[in-house]
Amino acid sequence: MKIAIGNDHAGTEYKLAIVGMLKSKGIEVNNYGTDGTDSVDYPDFAHPVASDVEKGIVDLGIVVCGSGNGANMTTNKHQFVRSALCWNKEITALARAHNDANILSLPARFIALPQALEMVNTFINTKFEGGRHERRVEKIPCK
Repeated sequence: MKIAIGNDHAGTEYKLAIVGMLKSKGIEVNNYGTDGTDSVDYPDFAHPVASDVEKGIVDLGIVVCGSGNGANMTTNKHQFVRSALCWNKEITALARAHNDANILSLPARFIALPQALEMVNTFINTKFEGGRHERRVEKIPCK
């Protein structure tokens, strides 16, 4: 499995912990985020993550910013991207199982780090159920 990850200054601590966890599982990571806490603009890291997902370079993406909203809005501008802003593992599981989400957006200022790691684990281990959900997912893109 290969995952792209990006973060702004609010998500650095979370990104570093997530990358460590993913690598410990043998997952390859494309890191587009900042490693510092100086202010940066979330679209600068969200677009490369979404591009990797859109082009099939990676299997999944993860973005982390303060509220999760800006990064989520940015990634969802890309064709074939279904980014989900999640705040607990149950929403994360449903986003994958029912919506075939391929990017997880995390709100670093509103969830604890252990919770974020649990959500990432849920995200990478939950499969899309297909069936009736597939019909709905096919209706998401603008044509």
